[in-house]
Amino acid sequence: MAGWAACGSNSAPAMATVTPLHSGKETLPRAPQLPADLDGVLRMAAQSMFDHLAAAAAGMMLLDREHRIVWISDGYKRFLPALGFAGEHEFVGRRVEEVVPGTLLAQVIDNGRPILVDLLTNKAGTFIVSRLPLRDAAGGVIGAIGLVLADHPETTLQPLLQKFAALQQQLDDARRQLSEQRRPKYQISSYVGNSFEAQEVKRQARRVAQLDATVLLLGETGTGKELLAHAIHAASPRAGKPLVGINTAAIPEALLEAELFGVVAGAYTGADRKGRDGKFAIADGGTLFLDEIGDMPLALQSKLLRVLQEQEFEPLGSNKLRRVDVRVIAATSRDLTSMVAAGSFRADLYYRLAVLPIRLPSLRERREDIELLTEALGEDIARRSGMPLRTLAPDAIALLQQQPWPGNIRELRNLLEQASMMSDELMLGARHFQGMLPPGAPGASCAPGTPGAAQGAAPAGAAGPPADEVLRPLPQQIAELERRAIAAALVHTGGNKVATAKLLRISRAALYEKLALYGL
Repeated sequence: MAGWAACGSNSAPAMATVTPLHSGKETLPRAPQLPADLDGVLRMAAQSMFDHLAAAAAGMMLLDREHRIVWISDGYKRFLPALGFAGEHEFVGRRVEEVVPGTLLAQVIDNGRPILVDLLTNKAGTFIVSRLPLRDAAGGVIGAIGLVLADHPETTLQPLLQKFAALQQQLDDARRQLSEQRRPKYQISSYVGNSFEAQEVKRQARRVAQLDATVLLLGETGTGKELLAHAIHAASPRAGKPLVGINTAAIPEALLEAELFGVVAGAYTGADRKGRDGKFAIADGGTLFLDEIGDMPLALQSKLLRVLQEQEFEPLGSNKLRRVDVRVIAATSRDLTSMVAAGSFRADLYYRLAVLPIRLPSLRERREDIELLTEALGEDIARRSGMPLRTLAPDAIALLQQQPWPGNIRELRNLLEQASMMSDELMLGARHFQGMLPPGAPGASCAPGTPGAAQGAAPAGAAGPPADEVLRPLPQQIAELERRAIAAALVHTGGNKVATAKLLRISRAALYEKLALYGL
């Protein structure tokens, strides 16, 4: 170990002259007692650095090419009892991986790459260690040296460890939250109904869940397509992987490609400097739910077709293919066959999507399920709102079964929420709903107990709306009028949201906000 002694002298002349030092094209200032070449300077620096490390180290060990321990320092000997050895004679000569749990010194010898700073935890405690390969004159690895830089990092590096622990906790929390967000929210049993139509939907869902082909969910708005997509994923072999959803109609056409396929760094002005993964990449190994697929622009339909066929795509701004393993579940409220005939939807994409089609019946087609649905929805409303659970009287059930329900289950939930908030009674009868039904709906009338019904505020023969309508707060009246207009427009366009937005002269984004607001 004599070679580890410091080189040079600690004393320096009072007056030092500096002369140029040449090595190839580089010129270095020449200080007193420095070597005359750059390689010599670097060797001296390396020697000095090692001397400092050796002086500060709490222990060292030397290994040969075969991973055997050939020497340990006096400082290292104090760790031997904790490792289960009575003395140096039992320890030296053994292969390091046999006597030091968790060490990577053998790896350093095999690959020749140093590990400058690392944390090692074993029976002897937690250590900050450094591992360096040793080379011969020809550059071949002949062994390694391990240094214990600190044996109590929990005290000597407390601020750093605290910061690391905090960052690790934040990362774990973010991963957990993301995992919860990607977890399916519903099971097949969540699709409520005992009617033949409902039972058939659940039977088909269970069957397609065990297959890996593309699924196409067809049905009017509010029939439960998103719920069923979650349920199919939850019952599939991909249940442990992400479920990622995207509404293709709610995202501007200019941004939809980036949302689906991702963006490489510098793809366009304003793009993330590090790039960004798209929904296909995020859903790799799991399921991607494409809602309102009928509203996807034609320009993107060809790219989607390629992903479905080849399981590969090019991120925006990239010329490299990226492979994924994604199961696609698509949904739409539009008539895709008519769109194919009209040329607004690709026929080849339609046939690729409709491998396993499932049609979800409207609420009008399974009126017998309304009683079960009101029970399930009532329980969910009570749980989410904190209000007492409301039950429905037979006359209320009968009234609800008579309605056309253009908004289907979403509209039914909206009506139940309104009635629950407007009444203190635990049992809701038909009278609680009559005043909330749109004009012309079966059983629609002024609700008893409202100012118009009780007082007859409008004189006989007087023109204008009923008093109960006039005396309600203006925002409430405007909201009800808006809801009715949107519902009527949806019926007129057959659920086509693009046509509905054009008919109402509002943007698609505004339409989707109002659909969610009014439960349509």
